[in-house]
Amino acid sequence: MDIPLLIALFTFLAIFLGSSAVFFYLSSRQAIQSWRRRADGSHAVTEFESNAGNVVDPIMEQFQLLLEWFGKLNQPSNIEELRATRRKLITAGYRSRKASVFFLGAKLLLALIIVCLVALIPAKILAFPTTSQLTIYYVLAAACGYYTPALWLQRAIARRKDALQRAIPDALDLMVVCVEAGLGLDQAIGRVGDEVKRSHPELSGELNLLSLELRSGVARQEALRNLAHRTDLEDVSSLVALLVQTDRFGTSIGQALRVHADAMRTKRRLRAEELAAKLPVKLLLPLIFFILPSMFIVVMGPACIKMVRLLFPALSAQ
Repeated sequence: MDIPLLIALFTFLAIFLGSSAVFFYLSSRQAIQSWRRRADGSHAVTEFESNAGNVVDPIMEQFQLLLEWFGKLNQPSNIEELRATRRKLITAGYRSRKASVFFLGAKLLLALIIVCLVALIPAKILAFPTTSQLTIYYVLAAACGYYTPALWLQRAIARRKDALQRAIPDALDLMVVCVEAGLGLDQAIGRVGDEVKRSHPELSGELNLLSLELRSGVARQEALRNLAHRTDLEDVSSLVALLVQTDRFGTSIGQALRVHADAMRTKRRLRAEELAAKLPVKLLLPLIFFILPSMFIVVMGPACIKMVRLLFPALSAQ
């Protein structure tokens, strides 16, 4: 490839990414200031905010179009694989129709960017690789860029599941109070979703979406199963099964929720005790390889130095 053309291409990419980062940073700052004004009761929008929004929005649109174009290039032929990707994105909290297309486009775009960054590395640093070695470097860089979004998605799913799992016992206690106070199950779900909005925003979003489905006319059992399908969590699945059976057989919802809430609290306590029991085992390797050697050096070091200073002259004199 022509070296001047390659340098020009990489310079364009660097300027484009740097400019995008600057605009995103400015837009995030202005959004924070706007929310602070709304919290204080002032709804006035400054001229700088409107100009920043006018500048950032076209860039975001072009970036989304770029991701969509790469996503169509990277779209798998297997429909089941595409559905699995969309299911994972929904579990991670991304419910947009184009989320799967953007995700696939980000994988391909990131692989291309990392390959371009590797191509910028001088050959001297890479010890003047041969063509086969350079091809291996490019393949490894492309693989790292292509599979990094998948690793990020797994971590996002794990974080969201952990947040939901921590929030379920508290939400169940609130739901028990609402049901025993005389609210119906649908109204209790909406009220709990509003109450836990600050402390548990992930669960609040799921409960609000469930409440919207119930208000729009979706059958209760179907809406509850959709909740279990979106979260893909065992605790939510058990709660959904309990509510479905209670609705089907006509038993007391308040009593069933109270028993299940007690079980959830016990399960959370046992999970905390399990983590506490695993802590000494996890601390064993750092203790052996990092803490104990330092303690031995601090305790035995001065004595060893003194012994060397006293014994070595005596042995050399003999």
